[in-house]
Amino acid sequence: MSKIPRAARADGEVTRTRILEAAGALFGTAGFAETTSKAIAALAEVDLASINYHFGGRDGLYQAVLVEAHRRLLDVTALQQIAESDLPVAGKLRSLLEQLVPKSTDGADSWHLTVLAAEILAPSSHLQVLMQSEVPIKVSLAMTIVAEITGIPMGAPALLRCLLSVVAPCLMLLIGRRGIPGPIQEISKMPREEIVDHLYHFALAGLDAAGRRYASGK
Repeated sequence: MSKIPRAARADGEVTRTRILEAAGALFGTAGFAETTSKAIAALAEVDLASINYHFGGRDGLYQAVLVEAHRRLLDVTALQQIAESDLPVAGKLRSLLEQLVPKSTDGADSWHLTVLAAEILAPSSHLQVLMQSEVPIKVSLAMTIVAEITGIPMGAPALLRCLLSVVAPCLMLLIGRRGIPGPIQEISKMPREEIVDHLYHFALAGLDAAGRRYASGK
């Protein structure tokens, strides 16, 4: 069997990345429904056949954009390092929030945040791909941190509720990128260190209370 030349593979990866970046920028600006393959190809400076070759079409490309966007928001390797680190468990929680909050309130040129915000506000059928590929392992790793803090065993419904309570404020900050007026916009303008510090102490107190409530059997 003949091998694909290394240069050809490298060129193909460069083209794929260029398409992904162009699509992310356009999906973030105009949304999936209003973004055509022709517009993506023009911005990426490729032909339409390249989109089909690398992604199987516009649907496959959007799914790849969602996956990449989620990876940029929270990288599984970074999350695994936090969960398996020798940090005190409270330090792991703070590190998790430090990963989420700065990226959720990042400045311009972060199409991945805008794409995710739009998908959260108006979920499409493509969200299922993301839920099957990126989310499960990250949820599992994050729950190990929450389980350490609360003493609630893995698999208990209460543990998932606790994780939701920790992550939900970060998701709200992400949605705030859509420019919806209100208190989220005000919070997003605050120093990130203050946001992290507040969410950390708020979450830690809530998790401690949830752990004590679970232990008491209530």
